[in-house]
Amino acid sequence: MRTRPGRRDEVVAILLGGADGLRDGGCHLYAVGVSETDPDLVVVSELWASKEHHDASLHLPEAKAAIAAAMPMLTGEFTGAEARIAGGLGVDVLTDAAARP
Repeated sequence: MRTRPGRRDEVVAILLGGADGLRDGGCHLYAVGVSETDPDLVVVSELWASKEHHDASLHLPEAKAAIAAAMPMLTGEFTGAEARIAGGLGVDVLTDAAARP
């Protein structure tokens, strides 16, 4: 996601502030990163038990508050991709049901 100039660190703080409760909602990985070459770019990588778990998390009061706080600091430029995990380092936390369609 792209932030308005000079707002990246504020957005990162908001994103990291709500991370504690995600595990209970089915999140296995939530990593917030910043670009070394673009001062206004934030990259979020997430690994969820299912798409339904992720969708449900967006309705939590904490998530709604974080989204509302961050939105004015964002440009509206978002890119993303969804993928089914086939395997790899660090994905052993997934169950067979979550790792396979």
